[in-house]
Amino acid sequence: MSVLSHRFRSGLADERGDVPGWVLITLMTAALVMLIWGLAGPALAGIFQQAIDRVSGM
Repeated sequence: MSVLSHRFRSGLADERGDVPGWVLITLMTAALVMLIWGLAGPALAGIFQQAIDRVSGM
């Protein structure tokens, strides 16, 4: 049981992680958000404006 406990603790102590991987994931996510925002932004703004106009017209 102590061998398993030692392996578990040593795994928790190693917090280096894969920094280049996380940077790549973050940059790719930001690029996707910008792409989707650029494509869908005008359509969403139109839908929002229509909803506001309908509520204001009451």
